[in-house]
Amino acid sequence: MNYRPLGLYIHWPFCLSKCPYCDFNSFVGKAIDINSYTRAYMHELERFHGKTKDHTLKTIFFGGGTPSLMPPTLTAAIIEKAQNLWNHEDAMEITLEANPSTAEIGRFQDFKAAGINRLSVGIQSFDDAQLKFLGRGHSADEGIKAIDLAQKLFERVTFDLIYARPDQTFDEWRRELTFALTFGTSHLSLYQLTIEPGTAFAPRYDRGEIVLPEDDMAADLYALTHDLTKVAGLPMYEVSNHAKPGLESQHNLIYWRYQDYVGVGPGAHGRYINSNGEKIATEQHKAPEIWVNNVLEKGSGTVRQSIVTIEEQSREKLMMGLRLREGVMIDSSIPSARLEKLHAHGDIHLSDNHLKLTDQGFPRLNAVLRYMLEV
Repeated sequence: MNYRPLGLYIHWPFCLSKCPYCDFNSFVGKAIDINSYTRAYMHELERFHGKTKDHTLKTIFFGGGTPSLMPPTLTAAIIEKAQNLWNHEDAMEITLEANPSTAEIGRFQDFKAAGINRLSVGIQSFDDAQLKFLGRGHSADEGIKAIDLAQKLFERVTFDLIYARPDQTFDEWRRELTFALTFGTSHLSLYQLTIEPGTAFAPRYDRGEIVLPEDDMAADLYALTHDLTKVAGLPMYEVSNHAKPGLESQHNLIYWRYQDYVGVGPGAHGRYINSNGEKIATEQHKAPEIWVNNVLEKGSGTVRQSIVTIEEQSREKLMMGLRLREGVMIDSSIPSARLEKLHAHGDIHLSDNHLKLTDQGFPRLNAVLRYMLEV
């Protein structure tokens, strides 16, 4: 049987505090009945397996929220259940996102024992003042200790940094990124600060209290990021992600290559091909208590499910695949005149329907996509 590759995303929605830039589905101070959540996760794994039996599980990713607050015993139970349900690869990538606070560092060994083999640490900055601005609950020193311990315990380690912050200079980011590269991790996620609607930063930004770098400065910071990581042996393979060749995030590549994935947990999304050959989009209920009740009482935590049309698939595949350095195969739905104009402007390479961005085009990704997809 020719099995389709599948990624499994597990969402743990709880945090100790809400970061002011975060627009993910996360909650603070919620009561947690671990027994009920365990039953709910197990039930949803079984239900989604019934819809994807012709798939091979390639990756598991625990995201949030703050999944390093999840009991390691629950993490282990989810991994064991998933591997018992699906045909799976022996050396599958199993990632957990973690915060570097002292309390969570103390759980790293337990997460390794649970089956985690790749740890993603939310460092965000090595500057205490900037960590305070970003609403992070750890210090720069705790971040350094977390990376050191993670590298001793896990096969693969990655960490996040946020740059293009208010008043950040070119030289400040050069120093911070240069320091980050001294740890020798195989992967880095480097994001420019954006202000998302509904976050605590949004009203401050609207009032002019937060001023982000001008476009030219942001482009210079992006180019610097690209140059430094490339020299360090971690070339950019996705617009915000850098890795040693062969050590890219296999789970995130499933998203960007528009392959199939199942999303389990409050607010989790999924995209997979069913037994009828239809692309199915799913979304689980965002509210944790409603999600648990719906799973245990009604048999499903999914609040929305739809068939993704061929036209929608074409657009989604382009939006995801163009983020990758390797690019994406395209169909005839994009007007050739627009492609020719983007090529003449120096933003894209196009060869035999294989499309990818140039170095000039990557900082303009959103503008390029808007131009290509506008109706």
